[in-house]
Amino acid sequence: MNIPEQNLFTSAMATAQFLVSQRPNGTAFVIGEVGLTHAMHSVGYTQTNKDPDYVVLGESNSFSLDQITQAIRLVSAGARFIATNPDATGPSETGIVPACGAIAALVERATGKKPYFVGKPNPLMMRRALTALGAHSEDTIMVGDRMDTDIVTGMEAGMETILVLTGVTRREEVERYPYQPTRILESVADIEVS
Repeated sequence: MNIPEQNLFTSAMATAQFLVSQRPNGTAFVIGEVGLTHAMHSVGYTQTNKDPDYVVLGESNSFSLDQITQAIRLVSAGARFIATNPDATGPSETGIVPACGAIAALVERATGKKPYFVGKPNPLMMRRALTALGAHSEDTIMVGDRMDTDIVTGMEAGMETILVLTGVTRREEVERYPYQPTRILESVADIEVS
């Protein structure tokens, strides 16, 4: 697919923008992939494990017990708890794996502190995305692999939606939902960009 980077908006970008709006030039202990750490750096956030303002949990292909333990200790000590999304599972080549929401639940259970989820299905993310992209909902398409976060978020924001079947939701599960995507495609590679 040939979609310019400036036409994309991610949960990591939404999280970074949210944090800078709440506490400019803050500090955070970040668990996540390079997209999240880059987004945090780009808004001026310092990443640290020493008395951070926030613990920020994103998606990762390699959550470690040491990172999770550190997050629990920091949240218990007073760091605010932010997570990019509530997805309990995510896809991998070998089947589903624990995702951000599952790890957030572990930290919540250990600390008694609920995370604030910045990404889908939080409407804040969609408003920030539309503003950042200079777009309107009726001219924007939400693409995702989950009916319970991606598709419902796009639908509630008034967007067309495309469910791709390369992730969590399977075709036979779609009919169980009271809402339906605009289109269902096998993969993002099947999206025709005009």
